[in-house]
Amino acid sequence: MNIISKIRSYKSEKEEVFYINMKKILGYRPVKLKFYKEAFTHSSSKKTDESGFPINYERLEFLGDAILGSVIANYLYKKMPKANEGTLTQMRSKIVSREHLNELGRDLGLIKFVESNLSNQNYGDNIYGNLFEAFIGAIHLDKGYLFCEKFIFRNVIEPYVDIERLEGKITSYKSVLIEWCQKNKKKIKYINYEDTGNDSLKHFTVKLIIDQEIISKGRATSKKKAEEIASKRAYYKLQKEIEQ
Repeated sequence: MNIISKIRSYKSEKEEVFYINMKKILGYRPVKLKFYKEAFTHSSSKKTDESGFPINYERLEFLGDAILGSVIANYLYKKMPKANEGTLTQMRSKIVSREHLNELGRDLGLIKFVESNLSNQNYGDNIYGNLFEAFIGAIHLDKGYLFCEKFIFRNVIEPYVDIERLEGKITSYKSVLIEWCQKNKKKIKYINYEDTGNDSLKHFTVKLIIDQEIISKGRATSKKKAEEIASKRAYYKLQKEIEQ
């Protein structure tokens, strides 16, 4: 079946457009389009299959996370033959960090394919990374591990993975600050409180205090994210002292 016949076999113009977009991102023709549709189905859509089981991207996200971790682990094992287990684990964590996965999802423009009953403003902070992992899961089910590995090399490893740069990358500013404060006998404290602003999503604001002085603040849709934002701001404010 040629590509024209393939496109004409779809039920609607919307499905045809979806097929063309998937082919453009993947670099090859998707075979089982249902996996890609599932990868962009948000739980808020309340879709179910014939047996009543929910259809959304969460299971594919789980699968994609495992596949992505496996491919990255294999790459690092070969690329860093002298690195020990701890170093390899740390490097993999940097590459598949939530921040990095969100960046990948944004770069591919995956959010525009989401089927959801929510507006874009009401998605969580990590929607981009979640979609990227679900997309990886869909590729694996559609074309298998080797195709999935090629996609990850082309879209993750080749354009983004620089071993030397990653070796110096900080993955948790909070951990760096706590370690520095303990080493220098400073008292560090995070004060969290719920933000009662006008946003439709609940937000949290964090004050980071060192030796009774407010050093920075952070605001996000989770306490953990807000603490990391405040920590990053504090790190750059105190960078000269920390790096002495």
